[in-house]
Amino acid sequence: MLLLVLGLVLFLGVHSVRIVGDGWRTRTIARIGAGPWKAIYSVVSLVGFLLIIWGFSQARMAPTLLWSPPPGMRHLAWLLTLVAFLLLVAAYVPGNHFKAWVHHPMVLAVKVWALAHLLANGNLAHVLLFGAFLVWAVFDFSAARRRDRAGAVTYAPGRLMPTLVTLAVGVLAWAAFGIWLHGWWIGIRVMG
Repeated sequence: MLLLVLGLVLFLGVHSVRIVGDGWRTRTIARIGAGPWKAIYSVVSLVGFLLIIWGFSQARMAPTLLWSPPPGMRHLAWLLTLVAFLLLVAAYVPGNHFKAWVHHPMVLAVKVWALAHLLANGNLAHVLLFGAFLVWAVFDFSAARRRDRAGAVTYAPGRLMPTLVTLAVGVLAWAAFGIWLHGWWIGIRVMG
């Protein structure tokens, strides 16, 4: 469990710099340059991510059950992960309605993904992992919206074709992940 916690601290810590120290981040990038900043950020993120994977896989071998979610929560989680996939794809497809509506679809996707997994899983490792990501996403989304307001950021209105592409790719990615990839990568089959 210690490796999981250390990984979460590193990964979410580096991803929280803009939330808690945006001015410091800006000054540091100005002092050392964007390239070195991105290199340090990437290395710390990668180390944290690998520790999360390693720690979570170890914690799953000896689970500590906190509660048993009702079976219906798995169906709700499937539906919520569909929303998360749509939002994740929306972050990368320019000009779609989802991004025009929510402005920060990737962070919102993390929120929905984490909530879905918290609803469907009741052991300590899951609560630590998904609870940490949910808390981080709540604070990050709020900070991003504040930055938008402070900078008077406006988002272009969405268009039909990019929105349809977002829907098609999101649904296909969700189905592929649920049917094949989740079982292959995570070891838990959720559909199919």
